[in-house]
Amino acid sequence: MNARVLLVDDAAFMRRMMRDILTRQGLDIVGEAPDGESAIERYVELQPDLVLMDITMPGMNGIEAVREILAHDPQARIVMCSAMGQRDLVMESLDAGARDFIVKPFYPDRVLATIRQVLEHSDSSPSR
Repeated sequence: MNARVLLVDDAAFMRRMMRDILTRQGLDIVGEAPDGESAIERYVELQPDLVLMDITMPGMNGIEAVREILAHDPQARIVMCSAMGQRDLVMESLDAGARDFIVKPFYPDRVLATIRQVLEHSDSSPSR
């Protein structure tokens, strides 16, 4: 699996955990952002193949950032990261255009299966 990934989470340890899981599988972490506003800037700058986005962050949350990124690039592939018990926020994220979600705490096999599914089912997207 070879893809360029942007990690978005206000917790540095969560970004580090995801980076470790993904780089072991050959994914390229092209950037990180601690909030929604930075995520939009980094997305425009880096044009990643996939964004892993936390829902709950200070300032602009993940749902608002999804909407902004998709307004810029309707083909953007965004997977939301949620904590247990955030079902309503997950549904709102999917309604906003996120492709899928991963529930914290992360299990590497589930993370990778979700990412693989999102990337494989987006082959009709224009390549960058």
